[in-house]
Amino acid sequence: MAGGTARLRVPVGEDADRWITRTGCRRVLLVVHNVTSATRLLDVLPLFHSDVRVQMFATCTGSSPFLAGVPELLARAGLPVLPWEQAKDTDFDLVVSASYGGELGSLRGKLTVLSHGTGYNKRLATPNHRTTEPPNHRTTEPPNHRTTEPPPVFGLAPDWLLEDGRPLATATVLSHPEQLDRLRSACPEAAPTAVLAGDPCYDRILAAIPQRDRFRRALGVGPGQRLIVVSSTWASRSLFGGDPAGGADEPGAADLLPWLLSRLAAELPADEYRTAAVLHPNIWYGHGPGQVQAWLDSARRAGLEAIPPLDGWRQALIAADCVLGDHSSVTYYAASIGVPVVLGAFPQEDLDPRSPVAALGRSAPRLLRRGSLRAQIDRAIDAHHPDRYKALAEQTSSSPGESAVLLRRLFYDLMGIPEPEAHPALLDPLPLPPYTPTRVTAPIRVLVRQLSADPPELAVTRYAVVGDAPDPDPAPDPAAPAGTAYIAHSAADEETRETGRLSVADVVVRRAAEDDARLGPPAAWASEALDRYPYCGLVAYVDGPDRCVVRTREGDLVRLSAATDPDGRPDLCDPAVYASALHAWLADGHTLDAALPAITVRTGTAAHHVTVEPLPQPPPTPPSAGSHASDSASSTRSRSAPIRSPFSS
Repeated sequence: MAGGTARLRVPVGEDADRWITRTGCRRVLLVVHNVTSATRLLDVLPLFHSDVRVQMFATCTGSSPFLAGVPELLARAGLPVLPWEQAKDTDFDLVVSASYGGELGSLRGKLTVLSHGTGYNKRLATPNHRTTEPPNHRTTEPPNHRTTEPPPVFGLAPDWLLEDGRPLATATVLSHPEQLDRLRSACPEAAPTAVLAGDPCYDRILAAIPQRDRFRRALGVGPGQRLIVVSSTWASRSLFGGDPAGGADEPGAADLLPWLLSRLAAELPADEYRTAAVLHPNIWYGHGPGQVQAWLDSARRAGLEAIPPLDGWRQALIAADCVLGDHSSVTYYAASIGVPVVLGAFPQEDLDPRSPVAALGRSAPRLLRRGSLRAQIDRAIDAHHPDRYKALAEQTSSSPGESAVLLRRLFYDLMGIPEPEAHPALLDPLPLPPYTPTRVTAPIRVLVRQLSADPPELAVTRYAVVGDAPDPDPAPDPAAPAGTAYIAHSAADEETRETGRLSVADVVVRRAAEDDARLGPPAAWASEALDRYPYCGLVAYVDGPDRCVVRTREGDLVRLSAATDPDGRPDLCDPAVYASALHAWLADGHTLDAALPAITVRTGTAAHHVTVEPLPQPPPTPPSAGSHASDSASSTRSRSAPIRSPFSS
């Protein structure tokens, strides 16, 4: 797979001079090991843009076990891709790699090695790592006792940096002097190659922080909502791994991941929290995107957004209110920009104890399954001070915001040509992600309490119901006084996988464009849905990000529309919440007229002002389930009667 097998003839090859258009260009080779390292190379690619004196190439060493996704990424970059054997036979003015491994020493050009994370922190065995006698062997130990040497620190140890006793790289790029100190201690032979040039990934994050509100809206996070990001590196002792030796929970505890994914749905109200997962590319491409999505299926149906492995993870960190992470660079980047973190796994023995990431593990709170997940998250957010990890953040880069200038200067010095004066050294800004509203297709348990009858104001709390577990008992609203009565009902998306829930749901929801020819206009679908689901009390057709059309069992057709914010932006609350609020209002014995012209719906601390607009009735159609209408209305009313919270006094 290493870059393919067919040798290129253009722009390099035996007769390339006959075919190329630009001659005399400096040749720059980007060496890709896997998708993870390639993303860092893409960070620095713009530093060569607009320079007609430079011809870029890419190749893949084929040495990484994580080769899936590399061909697609290289095709996306649009650079000539050299087979590995041809790359070794070709002269280059500059070779840039973001990882070690493979036959880097065989390449013909000045090699520059970047870190593909936040510095060098993890221990990772080289292919020739072996067992030896313990360093303090005693005669009391069995004569055949052998142990394993601690693996070397990736990127800072002779095992990775030297070949035949000489440094592999012409330039070893570091982001902070603390890495240089550790390099001098671990591998003094390579210290002369060190260059302090900042961190381009971190600089792109810093430059995009002013876009936080836009990123939050793109991820469907509305006012009053908290975005919780689950972040995991790869390997068995990561948060996503199943080895309890990751060390964040009680010793000997079982796999934390199933508990975490289930509690995200069960404990976090769907309209007060938005959840997303940022997983290391080696998880996605090691196990396969389809398999990862299958593992996350229940959580995704409960509203979890799986961030793609290449794009969007940095924007998610900037938008986050809390990160549930592990010993990954992603978790460290989050802490470095002031985001509260809770560690779900943290194997200290897998890290260089002198590294900043190891220091984060000694100071950040740990996630414990014996406590409430929501309480741990809220406590981490409410008790967090933005400067809590300031000292660690200062070790992310000694030159924040300057990596583009420093790296381009290094690259051009190695190529032996001056930098282009007409074009400043710039990195690409982080793009605005596509709008991804929350979509919960799992059945939903809804709890509604009336705050006021005149004018109508209702508080709605919704929980996704995942798996075969029975519907949970009503959870107490922290803002509700003791003895509060709730109107409880169930809601289901018509596209739910749990189709059996549709026949017993009190509210059935469909999401589509108003002019979707497959479903007909909203009023037509609503009439058909009431016939199809004779035991529901209300159906809702969501045809916009802030509105829906509902029809009640009594036949009323109503448009519910949320008011825009002061800047004219639409409400990001799921319109199905408004339908549930109206259903609870009617089920509690109130009339529709009493809800006109508007109701206020509260989800957590957010207030949504919703217009209630009666719509003209379409021409009547012959009833197909008329015999059920009065019985189903009565049944719905009885099943939606007020219930007393078991937590009330």
